[in-house]
Amino acid sequence: MITEAFGAESDHLGEVLAGLDDAAFARASGCPPWTVADLAYHVRMTIGRLPGMLDGPEPAGLGLVSAAGYYRADQRFADATNDDRIRSAQRGAAALADAAARARDFGAARSHAWTLLGSAPPGRVVRTRHGDLMLLSEFLRTRVFELAVHGLDLAAALDREPWMTPLAAAVTGELLLLAAAGARLRADAGWDQVTLIAKLTGRCPATSAERALIEALGGRRLALG
Repeated sequence: MITEAFGAESDHLGEVLAGLDDAAFARASGCPPWTVADLAYHVRMTIGRLPGMLDGPEPAGLGLVSAAGYYRADQRFADATNDDRIRSAQRGAAALADAAARARDFGAARSHAWTLLGSAPPGRVVRTRHGDLMLLSEFLRTRVFELAVHGLDLAAALDREPWMTPLAAAVTGELLLLAAAGARLRADAGWDQVTLIAKLTGRCPATSAERALIEALGGRRLALG
């Protein structure tokens, strides 16, 4: 399901970006100081890490990190790292001439990653840029998370309804909260899956009662840049 979720969510985002003009890309995003163009390029960069991992030999070592463990609070979310993350996306976006170039660039990155995923063997291990050893399936879970959550940011910046695909919502929701607890939270709070994700990632403010309910059900606190 994780590979299919990546395929569906990245394909849908590509369709959205292909329909934007220069004015839409110039809008401010909900992830300051990024514009929509900057944020879209950041997502493109998260996808673009896959080919570098899969082109080389499989790394050896012990101690595989889970998708939740990938989002731990250490140097990867330090101020200097976040500053570099911001500047890298801004430079990448600025290097693309216009809306059509931005859409083509995202589409090419997505297509390359998707092709390599199709030939990756089951149980493939990869090494992240932070040095973590992860099952490809677990790292891909983080890519779905990035696509889904930043898709919420992009939808808000563009004044559109969220377009998160059901598969990506399922993968992202389970990263934030175990499936049974997520179902209980949605039932108790009256949320759909997208609202649950927006609440758990701070995209939509939660009341004190909602926060207490989230904590009681074991919502994970992921470190996010």
